[in-house]
Amino acid sequence: ALLPYKNKLTPRFFEVRAKVLDFIENVVNPALPTYYSQRDELLKTVDHPTKCPEPPVLNELRAQAKARGVMNLFLPEVCKLSVLEYSPIGELLGMNEVANYAMNCSAPDSGNMEVLERYGTEAQKKQWLEPLLNGEIRSAFAMTEPGVASSDATNISTRIERDGDEYVINGHKWWISGAIRPECKVFILMGKTSFSGPAHQQQSMILVPRDAPGFPGNNFGM
Repeated sequence: ALLPYKNKLTPRFFEVRAKVLDFIENVVNPALPTYYSQRDELLKTVDHPTKCPEPPVLNELRAQAKARGVMNLFLPEVCKLSVLEYSPIGELLGMNEVANYAMNCSAPDSGNMEVLERYGTEAQKKQWLEPLLNGEIRSAFAMTEPGVASSDATNISTRIERDGDEYVINGHKWWISGAIRPECKVFILMGKTSFSGPAHQQQSMILVPRDAPGFPGNNFGM
């Protein structure tokens, strides 16, 4: 599968790929029975699978991933690979969900971490990016709204309006992947901060802590 790209793959790619394969084969796969056994027990404690906590063995796997240098490889600053070179590694992770979780490369967290890494303030990075990179918390992306094709941001109607030193958000979001997970502590929410002018320049994104006043708690679609 790599032959079409052989002239575009650097020695660094083969080094990282070998580390990932070794981690999957010798660390993750032997831990799968424990992972699924713990998950089955945790599922008995909740009324819906989306509320199931992460199996504790994931923390051990993340520690191993970090020690082996294969955690957070989705970030170019970490993996030092091109997008093309990361693609075959992403393919490996797509075939093994537990490896994906253990290496902290799963959506929506990966995209949210990229946004925070590029655009977050130092305080926001300290509060949210660092624990996300460490796998200590999870996040979600709140964009979809009822009744419209929400993949087109010009259809979004949620309002984000400044009130003194705070922002007031009014809108209806649903089908937010991962929102009910107990580990989910912060949302990146898409809304409008401008209501006139060019249609593609009215939108903004805002960080919303799960415990923000007025936030609807667990009333999310998944």
